[in-house]
Amino acid sequence: MSTGPIGPRGEDAAADAYRRRGYRIVARNWRCRIGELDLVVERRGVFVFCEVKSRRGSAFGVGYEAVTRRKRTKLRSLAEAYLQATGSRPLAIRFDVASVAVRGGRSAVELFEDAF
Repeated sequence: MSTGPIGPRGEDAAADAYRRRGYRIVARNWRCRIGELDLVVERRGVFVFCEVKSRRGSAFGVGYEAVTRRKRTKLRSLAEAYLQATGSRPLAIRFDVASVAVRGGRSAVELFEDAF
């Protein structure tokens, strides 16, 4: 794992956590005119759209708390845009939040499945 910017480190850690749970990484940092999806993963026909929030400490709250109602609405729109752009037809979709605490060379990931 790199020692560079915290965002990519958190995304790497979240992607690894999903892989360990048997998910396939479908997309990372997918962009369109309305924004960006951090991670799209798939397992057994279920697509998971994951917002990754990384923090070095808890002074500003845990990452999960940073996903506001406005951000949730935007993520739903991004997921719809992704499915339309790629022609993907998953059996189901889910929205997760990965809260990643980065301290030194270590990252601790807490996945909030079906977060909204």
